[in-house]
Amino acid sequence: MIGVHSPKFPTEHTSRGLRGAVGRLEIAHPVVNDAEMAVWDAYGVRAWPTLMFVDPRGYVVGKHEGEASADELADVVAGLIERYRQQGVLTPGPIPGLAPLKPPSGPLAFPGKVLADAAGDRLFVADSGHQRLVVSALDGANPWVIGSGEPGLADGPAAEARFHQPEGMALDGDTLYVADRANHAIRRVDLAARQVTTVAGTGRLGQGFTHPGPARDVDLRSPWDVALHAGVLYIAMAGLHQLWALDLAAGQLRRYAGTGHEGIKDGDLGRCWLAQPSGLDRSGTRLYFADSETSSIRTADLPPGDQVRTLVGTGLFDFGDVDGAGRGALLQHPLGVAAGEGVGVVYLTDTYNSKIKTIDLASGEVRSWLGSGEAGLTDGVGAAARFDEPGGLSLAGRRLYIADTNNHAIRVAEIDTGVVTTLRFAL
Repeated sequence: MIGVHSPKFPTEHTSRGLRGAVGRLEIAHPVVNDAEMAVWDAYGVRAWPTLMFVDPRGYVVGKHEGEASADELADVVAGLIERYRQQGVLTPGPIPGLAPLKPPSGPLAFPGKVLADAAGDRLFVADSGHQRLVVSALDGANPWVIGSGEPGLADGPAAEARFHQPEGMALDGDTLYVADRANHAIRRVDLAARQVTTVAGTGRLGQGFTHPGPARDVDLRSPWDVALHAGVLYIAMAGLHQLWALDLAAGQLRRYAGTGHEGIKDGDLGRCWLAQPSGLDRSGTRLYFADSETSSIRTADLPPGDQVRTLVGTGLFDFGDVDGAGRGALLQHPLGVAAGEGVGVVYLTDTYNSKIKTIDLASGEVRSWLGSGEAGLTDGVGAAARFDEPGGLSLAGRRLYIADTNNHAIRVAEIDTGVVTTLRFAL
């Protein structure tokens, strides 16, 4: 198996960015950086993803556009292997010089999201690359972990439970809800009892359009973030290009916003188009979400409202690093958003630009606040600080906590001064 990375966004052209993605996604097979789309053009590819089947002589013997289930793919490949084994043209064995990337050696690995609880002096980190959650005080003191560190879907005591690339979290007292992305599930953690249970999802990847129903019977598709309001857990269902709603008391799951078509189209909740919503927060009567594939930040009304609106962003192939108001402002694949109550400003991770930006809700002005736009790990003030594809953030009082994903770090920004520091964990 050879992966061919034919990139859409400018940041995805760099081998540095590709290495980060390969590490985050636990990819063990070799990946070609097709930055100039040469392989794409040579094979006549038209869509992401596309599977090309090449025989041992170098001839294309099959092509599949779009996703395929693992079981179906395994059957096809097994059949091809047997055919060419009988023909005697296979040369099994390792390829010299190829080796998986080494995993990060620090206390965190590719943290995807972070949740700060100012009232309880608690910090929750989705330590996604280590398949676990880290809980500590806001200053990083007294850390403890939820999850064994082995990928899987297993409930039980915190030390034994298993997650797979957990992402966004929402807190209700001593109950933590977790978007367990690669398990296609929503997990609940009783923090007092230190017990983990699954409240939504089957563990199977949803195919096609998912139907509502009892939460444990519905196949989810890459839930990336969650937000809680009035007994309902709202879910950024990135793989379905939708927002979903889980009634926690009734245990029922339903679509909340988006038809499932990928794009940017405002309007009624049931008729709008979304594109890989990957960050979610609530403020007042609205949900704020980062719609990453359209490089946009959008809002969805909470009941009884029924509208989706776009704050910044225009299309699937409109992206860049431009401040300003209206259609002139451009982002590049944002993954995180923090709105806060009564703040008047939305904070966002402009992920592929390695920046933290703000949107003034009164004027609509988008401004670069933290980061130079050059990837790195540097503390400092404002543009002097450097990040590497930050993916999540959370407000706690006058501080902003940032999951600096490819730096394997949690960064802390002072709202009043713009000073950025790196949090230390004794793990």
